[in-house]
Amino acid sequence: MKEVYINKAAVFLPNEVVENNEMEEYLGYVNGKPSRSKAIVLRRNGIKKRYYALKKGGKSTHTNAEMTALAVKNLFNNDEAALKTIDLLCCGTSTPDQTMPSHGVMVHGYLPETRNIEVVSPSGVCCSGMHALKYAYMSIKIGDKKRAISTGSERIASMMTRDKFDEEILFAEKIEENPYLAFSKDFLRWMLSDGAGAFLVESEKNKSGLSLRVDWIEGCSYANEVEACMYAAADKNDSGELISYKDYDAKGLINASVMSIKQDVKLLSKNILRLGFDHLQRILKEKNKNVDELSYFLPHISSFFFEKPIEEILKENGMEIPKEKWFTNLATKGNVGAGSIYLMVEELMNSGTLKKGDQILLAVPESARFSYVFTWLTVC
Repeated sequence: MKEVYINKAAVFLPNEVVENNEMEEYLGYVNGKPSRSKAIVLRRNGIKKRYYALKKGGKSTHTNAEMTALAVKNLFNNDEAALKTIDLLCCGTSTPDQTMPSHGVMVHGYLPETRNIEVVSPSGVCCSGMHALKYAYMSIKIGDKKRAISTGSERIASMMTRDKFDEEILFAEKIEENPYLAFSKDFLRWMLSDGAGAFLVESEKNKSGLSLRVDWIEGCSYANEVEACMYAAADKNDSGELISYKDYDAKGLINASVMSIKQDVKLLSKNILRLGFDHLQRILKEKNKNVDELSYFLPHISSFFFEKPIEEILKENGMEIPKEKWFTNLATKGNVGAGSIYLMVEELMNSGTLKKGDQILLAVPESARFSYVFTWLTVC
């Protein structure tokens, strides 16, 4: 089996940075009025800046596939000869531009400089970008491919514009009383944003500069135990079953707001941290690894609201990680779903702070139906 290395990381962030006070200039005013919950939600999630594939007024500027292809091109500084050396493209997202063709082949369509190569498109939510990395990792490890690209991306702001929403369903007073109530339809308007990231994955490390050796990638789903929590193109009935958009007529799709993203906040608060970090404890024991070895911990968190609970559960499970080892860019890049971990790794990798021997743990939870991916990297 070959060693596997992330040799480069690159991102594409559309347009200009959007500050908190500008958000509704892009997303619009629901019912013609400023949001009552926006300030409360932003105060809790701690996000200060983000990027939208929108102009002010809500007109789209990029597709998801286009942003992803631009991130891939940024890996090679638009060098056409280098793009021809790719032999695998793995693209994860929760917000493809269409249901068919797949997101991956649409990205490939924006890369005419490449050859006829294998393309895969893991579906899902935040973990889909990590599943793309794992497919690339396994393909390189067994010697099937030599130069692979994995990506994570989202184009979600266009789903959050005012024309997609009914009147806000949360009252500011209720959000203040129970922060988890904010994780609902209106909350997502003030959290989710757009962008794409890409990794170059190879079997030989960089001849000069640093590489990230992928020591292992472990994923796990709890869908056999817990019903869906975050969903779109479906609605949930009283028994917890998802009813597909295919089973609604045109009027029903609108009345039930079926195509909007929704989240079952009660399930979220009960399960998202406990399931994931209990599982991490078991993985580390199996791998004979200890968090004391870590130089950096990169948790994909949707909101700084979860920072303290993660600290507490790590400590409770005997895995306390000092805060100075945590690394996140949530405040400046926002929550880009499947792309967030790519944006974090890229920023850390290009920060100039890494040194050979550093150990890095990536933690990516997905609330859709409670899936998790953990990855251990070594700087070399």
